[in-house]
Amino acid sequence: MQLIIATLLVASASAFAPAASTKASTSLKVSEVELGVTEPLGVYDPLGWLESEPEAFERRRAVERKHGRVAMAAVVGVIVHNNHITFDGYLSPSANLKFSDVPTGIDGIRAIPTAGLAQIAAFFALVELAWMPASKYDGDYGVGYFGTDIKDPEEKARKLNVELNNGRAAMLGIMGNMVAEVLTGQTMYEQYSGGHISPFGDGQGVF
Repeated sequence: MQLIIATLLVASASAFAPAASTKASTSLKVSEVELGVTEPLGVYDPLGWLESEPEAFERRRAVERKHGRVAMAAVVGVIVHNNHITFDGYLSPSANLKFSDVPTGIDGIRAIPTAGLAQIAAFFALVELAWMPASKYDGDYGVGYFGTDIKDPEEKARKLNVELNNGRAAMLGIMGNMVAEVLTGQTMYEQYSGGHISPFGDGQGVF
């Protein structure tokens, strides 16, 4: 089951690989605008914000990049936890709560003690304000690509494109997972293991 899910995830993510980009006439750097461009949409800007609000593009790109990174981590976490891969020991010794006691799916957050949620929120604040500040729009926090600083501009652009597109796929994926769980009342693991692929069918099979 784990291998099947991982294979499906890789296959779906590859569908978002960047394609040839088209030029855009804006006051911004064209190379930055072209990051994440995917055919057949090209530079997708139906509201014309690149022309009317070019100064806001940098922030919107930063928000997209950060949300994509969070969503990629969320998708991996959902897959790992839904396959019942957990830490050993206790999440909260005082509450006698083990990591393995936390339910999979959306209900898992309700099992975390209030003090634990406060610690998570405090960690997020530290990341957002100090370690990886949201005000740093380029998203480069000095950690490199798996610890490696990429010098070749073409290779760096390709990897940034992959990150943006995989982040978009992950945002759709994690939202789709939550919606499917609410509609079916089943977690990802329960849906796949039971063959309940479509939330619109009778609960048996794909359709």
